[in-house]
Amino acid sequence: MNPIKQLYRQVKSGIELSVWEASLIKERMTNWAQLQHYEQANRAVGQADVIFFGDSITDLWDLSTYFPNQSYTNRGISGQTTPQMLVRFRPDVINLHPKVVTLLAGTNDIAGNTGHTTIEQIQDNFMSIAELAKLHQIRLILASILPVSEERSITRPLSKIQALNTWIIKYCQTNNLIYLDYYSSMVDERGYLRSHLSEDGLHPNSTGYQIMARLAEEAIRKAL
Repeated sequence: MNPIKQLYRQVKSGIELSVWEASLIKERMTNWAQLQHYEQANRAVGQADVIFFGDSITDLWDLSTYFPNQSYTNRGISGQTTPQMLVRFRPDVINLHPKVVTLLAGTNDIAGNTGHTTIEQIQDNFMSIAELAKLHQIRLILASILPVSEERSITRPLSKIQALNTWIIKYCQTNNLIYLDYYSSMVDERGYLRSHLSEDGLHPNSTGYQIMARLAEEAIRKAL
């Protein structure tokens, strides 16, 4: 169960919340898409040629380490889902006038971070982001959802990850988008994330990010 759901259940059960827990609920209710997260950084940057956009897998990615000769801009926010990213796509991407944006998202939707979401609803959000990018002449690179460990697959079923990745491939082919295939290089023979690529079964470690960086660089070169 995601932490926000747990906190709501505590409230309904009459369990007293800590100051931190109460502030977390307040922030989620009043700043759902976290539009202020990069507000100051966006003003400082002004313009960015290549943006990495996504959730914690992007947020935790130290781009300067894995792309030392590039000035890529990170606009990931931990825990986010595609509807949140759709809301902040304008301030965190469009308004920075990039040439290319890489989108890595969907795993938190499957896990229900912002409530139950169907595969079709996730697809709708991908399509809306893609249409906004096209309208503003931004080249979109759409990445596959990463595999997860067997333990993590309880909340992120392999069948849903595979179904969404299959759809992403077809959508990219139909709409002339670049498909960034992290999945094939990180999945084991059982369909789970290779154990040596992650410490927690969800987020890549340095070895995992090295693989992703090579694949992302190839996709960015193609887009440019």
